[in-house]
Formats: sequence, structure tokens, C-alpha cells
Amino acid sequence: MAIGTYVLVHGAWHGGWCWAKVARLLRDAAHEVYTPTLTGLGERAHLARPDVDLETHIQDVVAVLEREELRQVTLVGHSYGGMVITGVAARAAARIGHLVYLDAFVPEAGKSLLDYLGERAAAMREAVQAHGDGWKLPSFSPERFGVTSQRDTEWLNKHLVPQPIRTFEQPLPAAGGERLKRTYIYCSKPAMGAFDQFAERLREDRKWAFHELKTGHDAMVTAPGELARILMGK
Repeated sequence: MAIGTYVLVHGAWHGGWCWAKVARLLRDAAHEVYTPTLTGLGERAHLARPDVDLETHIQDVVAVLEREELRQVTLVGHSYGGMVITGVAARAAARIGHLVYLDAFVPEAGKSLLDYLGERAAAMREAVQAHGDGWKLPSFSPERFGVTSQRDTEWLNKHLVPQPIRTFEQPLPAAGGERLKRTYIYCSKPAMGAFDQFAERLREDRKWAFHELKTGHDAMVTAPGELARILMGK
């Protein structure tokens, strides 16, 4: 089996910590794995501020690819991370071999994450005003992410932090990756709802590899073994 390089980009409210189980499995198979934490989240929560936006997070990941001099990377984006990796692909396609969207947004240039949420966007903005000092979106509960075990729920509750709302509001400046190998992994049991639109569009698209995991949205927590096997092409 060829040894690969994986860069795993987490979704909203999470941090690089959420990939611990999957990263361990990939490293046990001798792969190189990076799990960057985006500015203002995880162990970088102390850097959260109102002007942290999608551009900030795209720059975070581009910097990892460039500073580590990575090539032929399998770049994985979970949930909101799909917004990030699409922007990264527009700037660093030469360093990427494969884009993987894990129950993630697959955005078009000029669209923001909130543009894909319809009526739910208004509720998020209201939560920011009511509970987030006007710029932070409180996290969903682990149950919303499909996490059911008490141990995992306690782990997520300990680590989830608010998300700067500008990351959801800023339109994607440029989209990339159309010429790269692309995979979509849809988490269907239970489905979050927001990602059905992408699964329906890409399921039969021959330009994409499509997989369905019968687990909740946080598959890296609830089904790490199955997810790692898909990422390794087993």
C-alpha cells in the first residue's frame, strides 16, 4: 500500500482534537497525518475575535501545506471544513492530490455557508445576538452531531467552543478542485439535513466517488474505523 499524506480539516465548533481516533488509525498504517486547528477554535480558542472569517481559515490551511512543504495531499474537510478546503484548492491545487468532503458543504464561489441553510440561517443569526455577544455562534449539542455514547458526548462537551459567525457569513472568494480527484462521504443515520442537497447532486456524478456512512454527522468520532478505511481506499 502506498504511503500517503493526509490533512484533516475539522468543522465548525470543533478543533484538530476531533480527529484523534482517525489520525491514530492512519498513522498506524504508516501514513503522515496533519490535523490543524483553525484560528479561534480548539486549543486556539484564545485567538477568537469578531473579524475571524472564512479567509482566515483558508489561510490557516494553505500555511500548513506550504510551511510543511506537502505534496499530493489528501485534503479532508468535515462539515464547514468543506468551505475551507474548496478555498484552499483554489490557491494550492498543486499541493493537493485528492479532495474529500466528509458530510460537508461543497460551495460555489461567491456563496457563503449561510446561503446553503435557507431559513435556518436566520435562527443562527438570532442565536449570535442573544447568546454570542453579537459575533459568536454557540455550538450545537453533541446529539445534533449524531453522537450518542455518554463518553463521546462528555468529550465533545468539554471541547466544543463557539464559532465566529463571520466564518459562516463571508462568501467563498474562489472555488477550486474541479480537476482534482474528489470524494463525497455522506453521513445518513441520522442525517443532519443540511448536506442532503450535496449528496443528492453528487451521488450519481461520475466525476465524484461517493460513499455513504450509516452513522451521524461526526463520523470521525462515531465511526472512525469505517471512515479511515474509506480514506485509505480499502
